[in-house]
Amino acid sequence: MGVQTVAFADLTDSTAFFEMLGDEKATQAVTRLTQWIGEVCEAHRGRVVKKLGDGVLAVFAEAVDAADAMIQIQRGHRERLLKWPSTIRMEIKAGIARGEVVEVGGDCYGDAVNVASRLSDLSGANQIWVTESVVDQIEDEHGLRFLALGLVPLRGKAEALPLYRVEWEEDIVSDFVTQQAVLAQMARGPVTNTHIHLGYLDLAYTFGPGELPIHMGRVDHAELIINDPRVSRLHAKIEWRNGSFLLVDLSSFGTWVRFAGSDTDVPLRREECPLHGSGEIALGVPIGDLSAPTVTFTVATGHTMR
Repeated sequence: MGVQTVAFADLTDSTAFFEMLGDEKATQAVTRLTQWIGEVCEAHRGRVVKKLGDGVLAVFAEAVDAADAMIQIQRGHRERLLKWPSTIRMEIKAGIARGEVVEVGGDCYGDAVNVASRLSDLSGANQIWVTESVVDQIEDEHGLRFLALGLVPLRGKAEALPLYRVEWEEDIVSDFVTQQAVLAQMARGPVTNTHIHLGYLDLAYTFGPGELPIHMGRVDHAELIINDPRVSRLHAKIEWRNGSFLLVDLSSFGTWVRFAGSDTDVPLRREECPLHGSGEIALGVPIGDLSAPTVTFTVATGHTMR
């Protein structure tokens, strides 16, 4: 097939959806939803390769078509959710990558397929994550906006990849949403009023970029002290770099991050990960362990003008 743009769209919390509605009704709802996702992809010159129960894999010749399809899917589903009871909400998360794709027996293989799948896993509900190769293929005139997430480690990749989030909501406000042509203007544009809110047990903290870095660990001089034997003396730090909050693991046993709306953890072993939106950070033990020392985080972004 050559170079293609690969898009994965997945439904979140489908297990809870089935538990709430029962197998028959839930299956009908999921089938209708994945059918609609496929139709939107085809309307944007994409080809549906397969449906994965609660997700859709599609390929596109042009990156902008894939991005436009995922944006229409998110916007259309947002309107649909207004009519759904809050107790049975299923949201959509998507990943898009571009690269060499090989078709065998009606299925697609290649690094772009693997990366798009992992981006879909890592992205939160209502989000679209894309690789730099996708951003580079989309001309400024299309008016799409991207939030730079920095370098993000992906399972199976030797080096972290620069990733972006598509900002598809018409009324969204962010200091770091840019078109490619205006990246160089950021330093002289808005002044950020961005903070990260951290919570541990009954304690709450708020830090701005000028107050970073801060450390989490057992030592008394850590800004966030966590007295647990599984936590290293200086376990991790949060710093401000290139316009993003960055979590850096310093520990012996590792750190895990789970973003809100995602079922997949980002494991860090002397690695780093940009923090965005909200989620949880587990220190020394994976998040699946109910006893894990866990810090919640929320990144709040606003701006003022010079």
